[in-house]
Amino acid sequence: MKQELKIDSIDLEILSELISNARVSYRSLANKLGVSVSTIHNRVEKLIKLGIIKGFTAIVDYSKLGYDVTAVILAKVDGKHLIEVEREIAKHPNVCSVYDITGEFDVAIIAKFHNISELNKFIKSILLHPHIQRTNTSIVFNVVKEDFRLKIP
Repeated sequence: MKQELKIDSIDLEILSELISNARVSYRSLANKLGVSVSTIHNRVEKLIKLGIIKGFTAIVDYSKLGYDVTAVILAKVDGKHLIEVEREIAKHPNVCSVYDITGEFDVAIIAKFHNISELNKFIKSILLHPHIQRTNTSIVFNVVKEDFRLKIP
């Protein structure tokens, strides 16, 4: 049974605060929003159950861990096998994002590697897949912005 999506201004404020700092305590949130701690707890649980909150995580600067190469890889895939190919690629530990896209290519992949050699090995491995027809790879020279957290109005 699909749960009805009922989001109000308190839920949006909770989301905004958690996007800003996922480590904020429920007590601190309750004080800031003028509601009880149990209200915060129940609202967060509801947002998790609805699938709006998928998890809580740290924002990591991967370049400081030696991931010096970010690649944007476009792939042309045999249409009948698109979902299968996307799911396989998404399992790779270096892959950050997989997007089903329109245009000349079918899939956009964002991935991070320690060096060009790792990227080369990855590209060659996905090109072995019988349903990937071709790829086009761009290497990121400079990250201007990399943040999936949107400001919630």
